[in-house]
This record gives sequence, structure tokens and C-alpha cells, in this order.
Amino acid sequence: MKLGIMQPYFLPYIGYFQLIKAVDKYVIYDDVNYIKGGWINRNNLLISGEKKLFTITLKGASPNKFINEIEIGDDFRKFLKTVQTNYIKAPYYNNIIDLVEKIILFEDKCLSEFIANSIKEILIYLHIDTPIFISSQLSKDCSLKGKDKVINICKYLGSDTYINAIGGQELYDKNEFASHGIDLKFLKTEIVPYKQLKNEFTPYLSILDVLMFNSIEEINDMLDKFDLL
Repeated sequence: MKLGIMQPYFLPYIGYFQLIKAVDKYVIYDDVNYIKGGWINRNNLLISGEKKLFTITLKGASPNKFINEIEIGDDFRKFLKTVQTNYIKAPYYNNIIDLVEKIILFEDKCLSEFIANSIKEILIYLHIDTPIFISSQLSKDCSLKGKDKVINICKYLGSDTYINAIGGQELYDKNEFASHGIDLKFLKTEIVPYKQLKNEFTPYLSILDVLMFNSIEEINDMLDKFDLL
């Protein structure tokens, strides 16, 4: 059984969704410390034809708190206006702006729950049915940290294969996971260029950009373009 575990990111890049589609079960890792300046509440969009950062406002954000202890503090008016202004000519704008509005109107403002819902809504749109689990809701050993906590989650959910994003190569050792009977693999995204109006292709943007310019079928083809190392 293949398992993926990642922190919750708001409208992350396509590699996040490649990992979800590639595994049998996926865990949103919300009972770990919030990383200030990370990608949990920000990403890049195509704004005036250029790659620019957007950030959603949080309440009580601190590296001393778990992700699930922080709240959304944004009213999303500026964010929605930015999306409307810059993507109104995109071929799938009408479908995706409805999806965006549904996501930002979610009533639970707990950061991890809010992002988890946004991920689930996108998966529904893409017809991906990977079961999603929330780390803080699992009956695991909460005294563990780092790789030991990840290994414990793998064992709890009956996983014999743990797939991590390519950045995890700096954190995790294959031999250490193998000693627990777990095959550790790393997913390396293959970025597939697509037409972004009249702009030269800009990669590594939020999944929102991918959704605006591609059909469900085209996106699912992109999601299958990766290497396991």
C-alpha cells in the first residue's frame, strides 16, 4: 500500500496533486509546527503576465503552534479580485472561478481544515478518489517527531511504500525506512508546458493556473508525468 504525507498547502503546485494521485492513501500532516515564510498560505500566480506571489492572511500564526492551531484571517476579497482580473480570459475560467468561490466560502476557519477542504474540492473536480486522512485525527504515537512520526503513521495505516516529494531526499534515508519494512521513494515532477494565453510558459505556479488553462483530462495526463526515485 502506497502512502503520501504532506503538510497542508493552499492551492499548491501540481506536484502536490501528483503525489495524491500516485498513492493509495494520503495524509494531511497538520499536527506539526507552522513554518513561517513557507508555502502553507502562499503560492505563485500569473499576474499581469508575470509570476507573482499571493499570500492569504492568518490569525495567530507562529512557529510555536501546530498548523491546526492557526486560523484563516483573510476575507479573500483581494485574492478573488486578483484571480478574476488576471484569469478572466482563461478557457476554463467560468468553471474554476465557481470552484474558487466555493473554496473560499468554506465556513471552518481552522487553517488545516480550510486547506484540507480546498484540496478535497479540487480532487472532486479532477475525479480523483484517493482517500484523505488528517494526521491530528489519527490514533498514532503523538510523542514522536520527525521521521519517527512519519514511520509511525506508515505503520498505523498499513503502508509498505512511502512516497515523498523530491525535497524529502534531504530529510529521509531509504535504509532507515527499509529497516522498518517500508520502501521509501521520492516523486520528481515532470513539468508539462501548456498555453497561458499569449504569455511565454511560466512553470511552478499554483494548481489554480493549471486548472484555468487545461481540461480535466489534460490535467490528469499531467498528473501522471513524474518519476519515482
